[in-house]
Amino acid sequence: MRNTRPLDRFFRGFAGILILELSAFWLAGAAQWLAFVGALVILLTAISGFCPLYRLAGLQPSTASAASPINAKKIAAWIILCLTLVGGSYASHIASRKIFLEDFNSMNDAYKQTLFLTGKAERESAKTQYAKLVPALAEFKDKYTRYQPVALRNDIRLAEDFRQVSDIVTGVGSLVKDGDLREAHLVLEKVRPIFQEMFKRNGFSLLAIALVDFHDAMELMLNAANNKDSAKLVALYPTVSDKLKAVEAEAKDSEIQAIRNNLDALENAARSAQQDALPALSEKLKSSFVKVYLQRG
Repeated sequence: MRNTRPLDRFFRGFAGILILELSAFWLAGAAQWLAFVGALVILLTAISGFCPLYRLAGLQPSTASAASPINAKKIAAWIILCLTLVGGSYASHIASRKIFLEDFNSMNDAYKQTLFLTGKAERESAKTQYAKLVPALAEFKDKYTRYQPVALRNDIRLAEDFRQVSDIVTGVGSLVKDGDLREAHLVLEKVRPIFQEMFKRNGFSLLAIALVDFHDAMELMLNAANNKDSAKLVALYPTVSDKLKAVEAEAKDSEIQAIRNNLDALENAARSAQQDALPALSEKLKSSFVKVYLQRG
């Protein structure tokens, strides 16, 4: 026998859906299961119209035992509840991904700076950035080991990826502080493909991923240009150009266009047998890429 009024049932359903979404998208561990069970209990009382607590307290807000006929208010209530379920789930999915990416980018900024400065052999600046990277990575790893957004929740390789990255970063400390910076740079380079693969297999389509893909291919062209190898440079161009198209699909502004212009200028010089111009043009391409990568990669 029902002992709750329609408005009571509506608010129970609304609250139950919100708690269910909280459990599914935002909580982890024991808190997630407690919220899940609580949501189910609330939703069951909303569906059945019966609240055991009301019975124990002797409250009988409604004496009607039969279901009332469907009317406009009921239809509106069901529409609101369905929109809350669908819209809230979609918004939570997008928001949890966004927060994950913001946390990643915050940590990744220290990594990029450390990588860049070790490549430039600027030890003191590299040490400063490395000192920021180590705790930032530890915090990021700890948070997303305990909790995963839905987009990452089925990734069985996530924990192992975090362990590998942590081992690489902590293991390179002595090289950054007083060792071979070139070797440190090469070791730190191993971090990028790990995160790159993590994002790819979890369905993230991001400018950062496209930039990393382009960077790896671009480096081959830069080496060919510095060696004044026009034939190899021309042969590599189609692949590198396709990688840049993936970047342009994510963002096509003046900074991305500068990369395209410099890439095409390098290829044109190679086709025109302007070997002596290749090293300078390759440096322009690299500089335009680094500008974008440090800010948005």
